[in-house]
Amino acid sequence: MDSLVFTLDRRKWDLPTLFYDWTLFDQVLHIAFFDHEALLALKEPDRFRKRAKKILGHIGSGQPWPQWTQTMSGVRSPAGLLSYWRTVRARLVQRLARLDPQDRLPWYGPDMSARSLASARIMETWAHGQDIFDALGKKRENRARLYHVAHMGVTTFGWSFRIRGQDPPAHTPCILLLGPGNESWEWNEPGCQGKVRGRAEEFCLVVTQRRNLADTRLKWEGDRVGEWLSMAQAFAGIPQDPPLPGVRVVEYEPRD
Repeated sequence: MDSLVFTLDRRKWDLPTLFYDWTLFDQVLHIAFFDHEALLALKEPDRFRKRAKKILGHIGSGQPWPQWTQTMSGVRSPAGLLSYWRTVRARLVQRLARLDPQDRLPWYGPDMSARSLASARIMETWAHGQDIFDALGKKRENRARLYHVAHMGVTTFGWSFRIRGQDPPAHTPCILLLGPGNESWEWNEPGCQGKVRGRAEEFCLVVTQRRNLADTRLKWEGDRVGEWLSMAQAFAGIPQDPPLPGVRVVEYEPRD
């Protein structure tokens, strides 16, 4: 994502994306801002919890989000944004590396392990990065680390129901995916009911709400599995809905 945007001229930073018309600047600032909040959760958890209530309140109010993020961060220019993002990201990575993977940390919803928080930052960066690739008409080349995004999608199965006030099914379906190199990725549990099959990239696009399920070739079976995929939400915060069918279907530029 960094290598995609750092050479952009100033005008392209104002290019709107298919994600609620957020600009490329808005997308990168969103990632940088929440990397900053993740770092705060590690360093000052009590202060983070107070800010989290304020942030969730604003998200739930329906007021414009990008402008508010600019005010909260104080970042105004692309050059300033890149400097802010890189500094915060480096500090976050360094801080996470010193933790035990099972250390518990506050976040927007239930507390998370340090390992899960790291995976969540990868997932959200990938999702908003997809918005940027789509806006620029560039096909992304995913690699094996896409596994972390898929894993977040699987482990938030129950969350996708609970955040909507519903009781989740007792068992997560078996998830059988093909990774970017045609490797097999599987998540199974004894007694799992139902299955999801398909490309890992399409599964990740669905659970991060970057594509409607109808715009993919995913196959599924089992009670409530289709219901889950139609509202899957791998990210924290408030319940949100995926785009309508066809809204984020993108024709990519031919590669050189």
